[in-house]
Amino acid sequence: MIEEKVYKDGLKSSTWMVSNPINNYNIIPYIGKYVHWGESYKGENGMLSCDYWVLDYELEKSKKQFTQVPKMLKCFEYWFGPYPFYSDGYKIVQAPYLGMEHQSGIAYGNKFENGYLGKSLSDSDWGMEWDFILVHESGHEWFGNSITSKDIADMWIHESFTNYAETIFTDCEFGVQAGNEYEIGLRKLIENDVPIIGKYDVNNKGSDDMYYKGSNMLHIIRQVVNDDERFRQLLRGLNRNFSKKTVSTSEIEAYINKFTKIDFTKVFDQYLRTIKVPVLEYRLENNQLLYHWKECVPDFNLKIRLENGNWIEPTESWKTLDQSSNKIVDFKPDNNFYIFVRKLE
Repeated sequence: MIEEKVYKDGLKSSTWMVSNPINNYNIIPYIGKYVHWGESYKGENGMLSCDYWVLDYELEKSKKQFTQVPKMLKCFEYWFGPYPFYSDGYKIVQAPYLGMEHQSGIAYGNKFENGYLGKSLSDSDWGMEWDFILVHESGHEWFGNSITSKDIADMWIHESFTNYAETIFTDCEFGVQAGNEYEIGLRKLIENDVPIIGKYDVNNKGSDDMYYKGSNMLHIIRQVVNDDERFRQLLRGLNRNFSKKTVSTSEIEAYINKFTKIDFTKVFDQYLRTIKVPVLEYRLENNQLLYHWKECVPDFNLKIRLENGNWIEPTESWKTLDQSSNKIVDFKPDNNFYIFVRKLE
């Protein structure tokens, strides 16, 4: 707010300004009998003003629930880089609907409860340990509000990364294993109905799998990078290079490939542009174990980790397991990879 006027008849007017670039779906007026409270957060770029507007009879609930805000900001700044809109501040405004990522003033309607309206979206119970709307919509400040897709067909850039922010927050609060369990538990919501990337230039977004399948794709990339500090620097690099810009899928893919020095092109093609889940087929033959990829894009080249910690690099052609380093009974892919496994008799 940059100006407030009080008139003789008791009416009051306020003038608000957003000093940062903003996409058109992030602009919304809020009208209600609000009370205000706030705090300051010492972040990477200095002091960040945090302001909260809630209905007067829910003030105490909000003060208890929004203690999660500093924890969220600390986690996301560590993983993604500085909050993108210091000059406009961070705000939460109570709304009569579930929530929305309005830039620097997110809408909140999650009833001041943990979970998603009191439930965990994940099969694991970790989703009940934090407020879904507070965490998810705040994650959009980095992915969606700062890094914005040029075409709605590429909206996975908003939702896949923000959905993965939920896993990152679970990591921060409860450890990597908890985050893994939360992410794996989201797979029940994947439909594999249409591709995640929609049709360009016709205002067509793709499948809602951009949330849970796209997030699991990022989880796979994290596994293959196999270095959380490197993966963290990748996320921070994305926000540093594409801050307050509109981007395309090809730009994001190119940046990830260049930064990691790993070619994820076929992984992107598989998970973003098809509805197929890659199948790791294997069979026993003459006391040897043979394996290959099925239901995949041509030249699919995802390497995966087994539960015993060893890595294999399947192709569409059959390969034989190296018995010098693995035993047949150990052929169990790590569940952090969203793939199907099929044993042939």
